[in-house]
Amino acid sequence: MDMYEKIQQAKNHIESKIDVAPRIGMILGSGLGDLADTLERKQTIPYKEIPHFPMSKASGHAGELVIGSIEGRCVVAMKGRIHFYEGVSLEELTFPVRVMHALGVRTLIITNACGAVNERFQPGELMIITDHLNLVGINPLIGDNDERLGPRFPDLTDVYSKKMRTLAKSVASRLGISIYEGVYAWWSGPAYETKAEIRMIRMLGADAVGMSTVPEAIVAAHAGIETLGISCLTNMAAGILDQKLSHEEVLETAARVKEKFSRLIVSILKSI
Repeated sequence: MDMYEKIQQAKNHIESKIDVAPRIGMILGSGLGDLADTLERKQTIPYKEIPHFPMSKASGHAGELVIGSIEGRCVVAMKGRIHFYEGVSLEELTFPVRVMHALGVRTLIITNACGAVNERFQPGELMIITDHLNLVGINPLIGDNDERLGPRFPDLTDVYSKKMRTLAKSVASRLGISIYEGVYAWWSGPAYETKAEIRMIRMLGADAVGMSTVPEAIVAAHAGIETLGISCLTNMAAGILDQKLSHEEVLETAARVKEKFSRLIVSILKSI
């Protein structure tokens, strides 16, 4: 069975469980999944019930697809994402984005919890992703291309939509939420970066580093989905402060920020 057929099977299963047509997708990062619980008239489908859908095993990721509405916008949200370090292929990892597109999603908001590389940034703040660095050295589009899913050579010039970034900045300003803009570097994980690696990442021009987002953004661009990326800066990266890094710290900081994060995302959805 080829990828297109798998996508259609997953799409058909989801459509059999819902009575709405989502046009906006959300991928909710570590500790940020509670936003999905605020959806009105929500319908929840565990990943394990959806044909060919990968399972999320990371702490802080529930593993549920939630469909409902926010501010009158029909949304499908991934409450928990899959990471490359869990041992899945990039084709599996990005499969949910393909299914969202098949369901009718044309705007995608990707969130993550990550470490700040830019020493001027502060933990507990948010960052709009302007661009990314793929430091893993592998691309989810490698292999045969199916023209039904997207072009062989997609343009990533505006992979994080300028229009959506401008909207996010405007909304944050209106709400009085301080927000950075910066370049996000994708690191495979699951080990955090060394101090030398962080110095390298900074020299390459990144402002933050994390273990997700880039594969999903590439596939979204391939499918013609307009994407906004927002990072929750949960800690300073290795070597910047004299401290150990831990996933518990990531979840704790994300929990403190989630109210601000939720207000921002809901207002962005209202403005789309």
